[in-house]
Amino acid sequence: MGVITYEHEVPSSIPPARLFKSFILDADNLIPKVLPGAFKSFEILEGDGGVGTVKLITFGEGSQYKSAKHRIDGIDEENHIFKYSVIEGDVLGDALDSISYVVKVEAGPHGGSVCKTTSIYHTKKDDHHITEDLIKAGKEKAKAIFKAVEDHLHAHPHDYNH
Repeated sequence: MGVITYEHEVPSSIPPARLFKSFILDADNLIPKVLPGAFKSFEILEGDGGVGTVKLITFGEGSQYKSAKHRIDGIDEENHIFKYSVIEGDVLGDALDSISYVVKVEAGPHGGSVCKTTSIYHTKKDDHHITEDLIKAGKEKAKAIFKAVEDHLHAHPHDYNH
């Protein structure tokens, strides 16, 4: 019914190709390793890992949610663009049909990168309860995941360089 669009950027000292390879392409392996309390597992339900793949994400005991289903909508490795949607799960609550994301990792001004994310919340009704505070809380969680991956990459400088 309704649509809410939210954009945010996170700078990183990690170069774009390395950040995209680790944070996006190998997220299923890296994120549960880096944040085991928040994420238990990523499991492919349909597809081969490319566009159209549906994954079940099971959150860890430290999370307020149990699971979510993600669908990969687009992967552009050359331009470091990843598109996906949350299509099911308690993450959506009663107010949302789905959430679509476009993540683009670009070269930063000082040799690192900038991770730009556009989030599109598809609400079930026009009179939803999706507030700016809820969106900001989600943004802060995403930043924490991003920071944990970035810290891991700094601690393991030879990972994801090829």
